[in-house]
Amino acid sequence: MLPDLHFYAIAIPAVLLVGLAKGGMGEALALMGVPLLSLAVSPVQAAALLLPILIAMDLVSLWMWRKHADMKTLKIMLPGAMVGIAIGWATAAYVPRDALRLIIGLITVLFVLRYVYNLWRARQGVIIPAKGHRAVPATLFGAFAGYGSFVAHAGGPPFQIYALPLKLPPREYTGTIIRFFAVLNVVKLIPYFALGQLDLSNLKTSLTLFPLAMLATVCGAWLVRRMRPDVFYPFMYTMAFFAGLKLVWDGVAVVIAGA
Repeated sequence: MLPDLHFYAIAIPAVLLVGLAKGGMGEALALMGVPLLSLAVSPVQAAALLLPILIAMDLVSLWMWRKHADMKTLKIMLPGAMVGIAIGWATAAYVPRDALRLIIGLITVLFVLRYVYNLWRARQGVIIPAKGHRAVPATLFGAFAGYGSFVAHAGGPPFQIYALPLKLPPREYTGTIIRFFAVLNVVKLIPYFALGQLDLSNLKTSLTLFPLAMLATVCGAWLVRRMRPDVFYPFMYTMAFFAGLKLVWDGVAVVIAGA
């Protein structure tokens, strides 16, 4: 039996936000999906409902950005991400998700503040060059992204911390992050099924939201394709900042509630 109108009144805005993010508009929008959907169902069910939708969005995004990606970034980050997913699966019953949200959120906020400081330095005449690839940070932040994506749908900020300073062309950056999380979402299906978070009822509900998800993803890609680099990167850092604040808020709220 499909959910009632109250569910869809909440689910439709949630899917629209996630779809725009999947189109390339930034992870801050995607992070709102599970909390918003949790107003209608449990957080665990919200995550389970969104995963098939995310994979469907990934297919659309992969087609939209099929000509753009930095394969070196993917090759250097994906191994760590697979380790992160495996650790998340093994520790799913023991690690408090809100503590992870708080830690990732604080790191992300500090990362964006550093970017703002570098902008100020640039205005003083100090040139900040793009960073090159570094195996250890790539593996570390890849693992954080995989782990955060599995346990809390919060893998975007760790990816951004490594990838944004590379200063890739906007389309290459967008194609890279889309491929990265498309791989992660498919891999996550196995442990999600093993943990009993996906069932036929949830899949049927997810299916009813697919058309809206596709439309939102295409709209997000259309907007990103029209952004110049001097608009794209400040926008991405702003989205990362709001994503970090959202994660910090979620973690602090639980700590206060438990006090």
